[in-house]
Amino acid sequence: MEIVKKQTLSETFSVYLDRRMVRILLLGIISGFPWVLIGSSLSLWLKEDGLSRSTIGWAGLIFGVYAINYLWAPVIDRIRIPWLTNKIGHRRGWIVAMQFIILVSLVCWSVVDPTANLGLVITIGLIIAIASATQDITVDALRIEQIGENEGKSMQAGAAMAVVGWWTGYKLGGVIALNAAEYFQQAGFENYWQITFLILGIVIIACNIGLMFVHEPQPTERQIAQKETDQMIERKLGSSGAVTKSVAWVSGTIAGPIISFFKRNGFKIAIGILGFVFLFKIGEAFLGRMSIVFYKEMGFSKGDIALYSKGIGWITTVLFTLLGGLFAIRSGVVKAMFISGILMAATNLLFAVLAWSGKSELLFAVTVLLDDIAAAFATVAFVAFISLLVDRTYTATQYALLASIGTLGRTTLAASSGELVDWLNGDWGIFFIITTVMVIPSLICLWFIRNKLKLQ
Repeated sequence: MEIVKKQTLSETFSVYLDRRMVRILLLGIISGFPWVLIGSSLSLWLKEDGLSRSTIGWAGLIFGVYAINYLWAPVIDRIRIPWLTNKIGHRRGWIVAMQFIILVSLVCWSVVDPTANLGLVITIGLIIAIASATQDITVDALRIEQIGENEGKSMQAGAAMAVVGWWTGYKLGGVIALNAAEYFQQAGFENYWQITFLILGIVIIACNIGLMFVHEPQPTERQIAQKETDQMIERKLGSSGAVTKSVAWVSGTIAGPIISFFKRNGFKIAIGILGFVFLFKIGEAFLGRMSIVFYKEMGFSKGDIALYSKGIGWITTVLFTLLGGLFAIRSGVVKAMFISGILMAATNLLFAVLAWSGKSELLFAVTVLLDDIAAAFATVAFVAFISLLVDRTYTATQYALLASIGTLGRTTLAASSGELVDWLNGDWGIFFIITTVMVIPSLICLWFIRNKLKLQ
């Protein structure tokens, strides 16, 4: 019997030295940055313009587009953008097009007053969210396609680098946004947020320059597999006319990825996977939606939030995402999911302690940093989990389907987070206790399917 030697930690870590990981890092940055715009920046902009917690919470419904982007993911998988596709590739063409829409939207925000035109502000935010959600479909597909289908350990390392990139785009983007807003506010500009959005537009341009360094694999095998599916449907329809070909294309594009997912996993396990994905990060989403409002009500300045939540938090997140990737590689992604879920629930309790103890920079720093550690472990495990489940024939569509189901719970339900705080009469401590309990159902769901998952 052959004895398999377990990898040393240094051997495991060496997977991060693959040049493909740098490309994946860049893709993560591109994906994470737009969340700064429609997340903390928009929330704080509305807060400082005197809008209520409930209004800010419900404004978060724009994130709901991330929960339904799988509806147009099949189109992204197969439709080529004229000129851009020929010049820079299928995946990169879609990303550049969406980045341009986000840039134009920021310019529009720079001339709008939210108190006078709240509807317009939210509409522009929705456009940014749609463009970002569409971009994510392609970013995730391009990231997965950097790694070979049978390179399970590299895929988990790639998931870690993607998360590092996402948090880099989100955290450092937040540092830029908050510090720029505070600088222009202290300089006496009444429209300091509008000016800040123009500054953030420069970051969008830099992201597009970085994208040109990301290699895009030839889609030959994917196109062949998709064509074979179309032909199979044509044969079943029993004809070969133009109408039949159109029906086959539409059917293959929409139904093919879903059929493939259930066939690959079996119906019961597929349902279990979808249930777990839906429930896993709901508690984190409730906390995240209201966190910046909570910090502000506790008396922390934009500089404090930028330093602890964005700046130092980014360093912590990067470090523990990489460690989380190593843990997932060595222990298995399912075990990593369980442990990260427990950590996520535990750190939510620290926010309750902070709420009940009053303003304390030390406790604030500790709470935020430990929360970032838990989020880093949870996110890298989650990304690796769903990345290992996708069929390469339908990379964009299946990943978008799984990711959007996870987002569905986080965005639609979390939109009521402000209402929940108001219903609790502003008792932030109880609110954070509730977010802790929200993690438990997903772990129960994962427990029942843990031994039947088909993962590399």
